Amino acid sequence: MSDRIERPWALMRHHAGWADVFHIDSETSDSITGFYPDRETVGPPVNYSTRAVLARYTTLEAARTAREEAVSEWRKHDAGVRDAEVALRAAEKMREDAWLNCLRDAAQRS
Repeated sequence: MSDRIERPWALMRHHAGWADVFHIDSETSDSITGFYPDRETVGPPVNYSTRAVLARYTTLEAARTAREEAVSEWRKHDAGVRDAEVALRAAEKMREDAWLNCLRDAAQRS
């Protein structure tokens, strides 16, 4: 049995800062097939490229614990991201103002 099959639980990127627990039923060298056990309805198996896997775990509990720890780590950076977004908006405003002033100055010179 390959190491990949021995670690049938994976975290798959859902969106920034969140990963969904995924059970790998089968895999080839480039794809995996499985399901999301935490979703309300478990539909037919889905297929993904193996590149979609963020990390693999031996148990469901290990995958869920890792996901929660990662969310906590993500949240530690929220304030820094908010501060950077405020600084970015201020820099964009300065750039926009400079651009408009340049156009207006050029219009007055002509």
